[in-house]
Amino acid sequence: METLAVDWNMFFPLILNTVMSLIGFVVTLRLLPMSFELFLKAGLSGRDMSKNTPPSGQKVLVPESLGVIAGAIFLIIMFFFIPVPFWRSWSENSYEDFPHHRFVEFIAALLSICCMIFLGFADDVLNLRWRHKLQLPTMATLPLLMVYFVNYGSTTIMVPKPLDQVFGHDLNLGLLYYVYMGMLAVFCTNAINILSGINGLEAGQSLIIGISIIIFNLIQLTGNLPETSLFSLYFMIPYCAVCAAILYYNWYPSRLFVGDTFCYFSGMTFAVVGILGHFSKTMLLFFIPQVINFVYSVPQLFHIIPCPRHRLPKFNPETDKVGMSYTKFKTKDVNIIGKLILKIFGALRLIEIREGLGEDGEYTECNNFTIINFVLKLVGPTHEARLTSYMLIIQVLGSIVAFTIRYQLARVFYDVVE
Repeated sequence: METLAVDWNMFFPLILNTVMSLIGFVVTLRLLPMSFELFLKAGLSGRDMSKNTPPSGQKVLVPESLGVIAGAIFLIIMFFFIPVPFWRSWSENSYEDFPHHRFVEFIAALLSICCMIFLGFADDVLNLRWRHKLQLPTMATLPLLMVYFVNYGSTTIMVPKPLDQVFGHDLNLGLLYYVYMGMLAVFCTNAINILSGINGLEAGQSLIIGISIIIFNLIQLTGNLPETSLFSLYFMIPYCAVCAAILYYNWYPSRLFVGDTFCYFSGMTFAVVGILGHFSKTMLLFFIPQVINFVYSVPQLFHIIPCPRHRLPKFNPETDKVGMSYTKFKTKDVNIIGKLILKIFGALRLIEIREGLGEDGEYTECNNFTIINFVLKLVGPTHEARLTSYMLIIQVLGSIVAFTIRYQLARVFYDVVE
């Protein structure tokens, strides 16, 4: 009977959270189309570059920044849910035994996500520069890091077996651990934003990552620290619900654009559960495609190779297909490091290079450094919806690799896996 009581105390909030999330999914589905006209009148709109122009020649505008609606519904669900995990302490008036540290974590997590939604919407409206995109997640993470410092303060990590002879069994990183957690939030928010440009990709990849985290948390419920897995589930189930609703309208042909708000909202939610759920390294494994895309994009992100503002695939209106997009630049404007990168990437067939362009042969052209373009290099021009499917299959394969590393390969390097 005692075991059943423990299980009920664990699963009652989870069941109620799931029910509230399903309601949130339905509400988001109904509310999003009702908001289209409002966003269009406010000037929050954009043109889908990968669609044929209507016979009338008039540009069709798509409402943008609708990620703020999904974020708002998520926050409403979580605000109503706040008392539920602590219902037993309140119902028994056991204020002395009230888990204040868990309550503070819950509120700080919501504060960080709320700040990120606000800052993301400000980015959509004000069109901030890239340096601001790096600063905003760091500032929004500060409440989270303060709570972690007060409640835990542990900055010790386990050292892999091959290195334990050098560093010992564990290593205290001190301040560097907080820098790592801050950078984690920066990476999560911007990694989703970088891997974008086609209908359904931002919401689709985020939903797959969210579902992967839910599966991981459900497995971990039988572990030594079920409270941290429950904490993560409380956030991820409502997130996946609103994410699925926005994906329904963002799938090809997209009736809305999610905007930077959604990318910031998604990234911060992942960072919150990864940090406070104590599985930040495991969570990064679910970002394998995003990590590969980031590493592949480094030459352009750091302007070693000229980087256009938009690197989305190039649409061919005659075939209704998308192909690789290119960046064109004067060969002499690229420094030695850039020329070396072009030579190495070209030799490895990671990019397509066209040299000696222009009347004087002084221009060079290569495809933009994104895995979207790399996939198009492999499969050739294809329909946008099919390209999105390819990218999401890659995301699913990334999650399968992540689970393999987490539950099989990690045992080779660690005696105890977190």
